[in-house]
Amino acid sequence: MTSALRTRAVHAGRDDLADLGLHAAPLDFSTTYPARDSAEEARRIDEFAAGGNVTGIYGRIGNPTVERFEQALAELEGFDHAVAFASGMAAVSACLLSAVSQGKRHIVGVRPLYGCTDHLLTTGLLGTEVTWTAPEDVAEALRPDTGLVFVETPANPTLSELDIATLTEACGDVPVLVDNTFATPVLQRPGRLGARMVLHSATKFLGGHGDVMGGIVACDAEEAARLRSLRFATGGVLHPLAGYLLLRGLSTLPLRVKAASETAAVLASRLASHPSVSVVHYPKLGGPLVAFEVTGDPHAVIGAVRLITPAVSLGSVDTLIQHPASLTHRIVAEDDRTGSGITHGLLRLSAGLEDVEDLWLDLDQALKSC
Repeated sequence: MTSALRTRAVHAGRDDLADLGLHAAPLDFSTTYPARDSAEEARRIDEFAAGGNVTGIYGRIGNPTVERFEQALAELEGFDHAVAFASGMAAVSACLLSAVSQGKRHIVGVRPLYGCTDHLLTTGLLGTEVTWTAPEDVAEALRPDTGLVFVETPANPTLSELDIATLTEACGDVPVLVDNTFATPVLQRPGRLGARMVLHSATKFLGGHGDVMGGIVACDAEEAARLRSLRFATGGVLHPLAGYLLLRGLSTLPLRVKAASETAAVLASRLASHPSVSVVHYPKLGGPLVAFEVTGDPHAVIGAVRLITPAVSLGSVDTLIQHPASLTHRIVAEDDRTGSGITHGLLRLSAGLEDVEDLWLDLDQALKSC
């Protein structure tokens, strides 16, 4: 039975609970699972090594609570599989290592990306080589050893957008990975547009309350097997409590994103006519994020907010504001930052669930300080 996303967000990963006589998803903290039949355990380990999704041996191989979250996010993004990690960057690292393990160390990237992702690609710490290019030039940058095209849309922090369907068509057999953290499956599902991998910093909107860290990649069975193997080898596992909280967060994801998006649209409109604001960036797709450039000192704005939380990250129930050039993208070389639109005056705001009038009063008085 096909249901609306809002319905599936509530029930995905929980469809069997009534038959189990449960209402809340069970939380399994076990790090190891006893078994008297060690020959059967050996068979199951071989099954995992061959690409199977196995739980009930050791926590680094798999955990049933985390698996529920993986099943739910895969369903919401329109994939058969998803693999969860301890953080968004652990998920990014696994995707890059997967390409390297297949002998495809060349990555094509489109800026801007999240600052730490940019840094990881630029430095080649994981054995990759990156070619940075514009969206329309991606096809020309592809090589026989290209393992991945890495994009983020709407992008962090400028909220620039690209046409995923056109990009994936131009890339042919080369897999496209879309960081969908900002949009979430509520606003777009890149898999429907040809993306082979969809990544989330689950710390953000999927968790939704600023109290849990995680990352997840939705993909096909073959890629999921590689990612699980890499997760087991490198140890970037998601803690069961984090998996529980992220599964719970998914149930309210559509409501939170819709409400925050409505607030962000109002703020974007008002910021566009504010005398202290020179440019407003707001995606055609909509969403809870607004970026804007101030005419004065951006640090003065950060220091003057009282209701809005001055902090990195996004996607929480409270509204967050930060200065990308100083924080999330400080690790990116200055020329690369400015070349991708991350100016000194740019501020990024993630709308929360407060009343929009209260937020505007705080933002307006803070802008007057710059």
